[in-house]
Formats: sequence, C-alpha cells, structure tokens
Amino acid sequence: MSSFCTKKELQDFLEKKVLEYNHPSFIEKDPVSVPHRFNIKQDIEIAGLFAAIFAWGNRTTIVRKSNELLKEMDDAPFDFIRNHRTTDLKRLVNFRHRTFNSTDLLYFIRFLKSHYRHNSSLESAFLPAEPVATETKLSSSYLSDDNEFVKKSLSIFYDRFFSLKNAPERTRKHIASPERNSTCKRLNMYLRWMVRKDKKGVDFGIWKNISAADLICPVDLHVSRVARGFGMITRKQTDWQTAMELTRALRIMDKTDPVKFDFALFGLGVSEKY
Repeated sequence: MSSFCTKKELQDFLEKKVLEYNHPSFIEKDPVSVPHRFNIKQDIEIAGLFAAIFAWGNRTTIVRKSNELLKEMDDAPFDFIRNHRTTDLKRLVNFRHRTFNSTDLLYFIRFLKSHYRHNSSLESAFLPAEPVATETKLSSSYLSDDNEFVKKSLSIFYDRFFSLKNAPERTRKHIASPERNSTCKRLNMYLRWMVRKDKKGVDFGIWKNISAADLICPVDLHVSRVARGFGMITRKQTDWQTAMELTRALRIMDKTDPVKFDFALFGLGVSEKY
C-alpha cells in the first residue's frame, strides 16, 4: 500500500489527513456524536462510556442504540444514575445491543452510581489511589520509560469496575484490559475523547490528569489494515502489543499528541477504503 519514500513524506500525508478528518463534520456519523448531545461533564462521561462500549459493528447502529439507551434514562444520564429508583430500572430489562444485555447494563449502572457517590468525575476511576493535584497531568515516567501510564490506568479501571460484590462474570467481556492482552480499542477511544483537547471540537478534553502524550491509539480492523500497509505495524496478531507498536510509531511523529493520527488512519480506512 505504502508509496512513501521517507518517513517524513508519510508523516506529512498523515498530518494532512488529520486536518481533513479532525473536523466538526466528523461528529455527526460517529459514536462521539452521542456525548456531544450533552453539556454537563458527568453526562458527557456517562454517555461517552456507553457509546464507546457499544462501539463495535455498524456506526449507525452504535449511535442509534446509544441514543435509545439514553432516552430510557430520560436523556439525563447523570441524574438517572444518581437518583433512579428500583422501579425505574424495569424499563431497561429489554435493552440489548449485540451481546450487551440488561444484566450488563444494570451492573454498569450499579458501578456508576457507586463511583459517583464518592467522586465528581469518572476520570478518578482510571487513576492511582494516591491524590493527584487538579490540573496536573501525570507523567508517563510515573510507570516506565515506555509511556505505559495508560496501560496501568486501564488495569486500574478494570479492577475498580469489577470490585463490587456479585459482579456478573459475563460482563467482563465488555471491559477490556491490557492484562488480558486486548487492544482495549473501545476504552482507548473513550480516553481519547475525554483527554485530547484542541480547537477542532471533536474530542472533549475534559479530563486533566492524563496526558494526551500518554494515550494509546485505538486499534480496530480499519486502523490496523491501514497502519500495516504503511509499515507502522509489523506484528501479525492484533493485541495490546500491536497497539503499543503503532503508538510508538505515532509518537515519533508527534510525541505530545500521537493519537491525533487516529483520525487519519481511521478516516483512510473507513471513508477512503485505503
């Protein structure tokens, strides 16, 4: 696929594609449109989490099912999570999206209610227990020299999410973990939405304790195909190490915001069938 003679030529091409796809026009048909319906931080976090977790398969269906769920929450997810009564949950018993069913949904709601009872943001569910100063981004050196802060953050979230009593075993398949060698595509996409901030308006940038420099590129079939064609991935299987290999290549191009290239790789794969 690659017709670029130098890494600089490839970078220039991808930078151009980032400008093309990192644009408000991208929002409408993408799952990121779901949290964009809201203004309250916690509504954005909750709507974004469900949209990201549902994000496999057809994008139109993902958006439709996410909005269907939020409608059942009276289009006020934060208020619903905090203040619902047992009778309110009855309206959710028939909800399905692919393999995600009401058992999974009710546990998600239970976890979110428990978390927001003691925390003002879902961001803290991804952070180490020790206090973190507001507006202070944590350095990747906190963990290792390989920028694996997000790897630890995803593992922390997985453990916290399933820390409640009687967590359904079946729900574990919906929350990926690097420890299980998953690419964690959906959660990495969610982190991109919450952490990245620029003037384009697609990503929200409402979380301040994780650095954009530490984000891991979401890897799906489209991104992996394009990245392999450009020689950015040499690993045959698609797993956590694949996501790290791609991200390391992207950090060479932009060490402060490597995951911006997700727009280019995804756009080339989906819109241009590259």
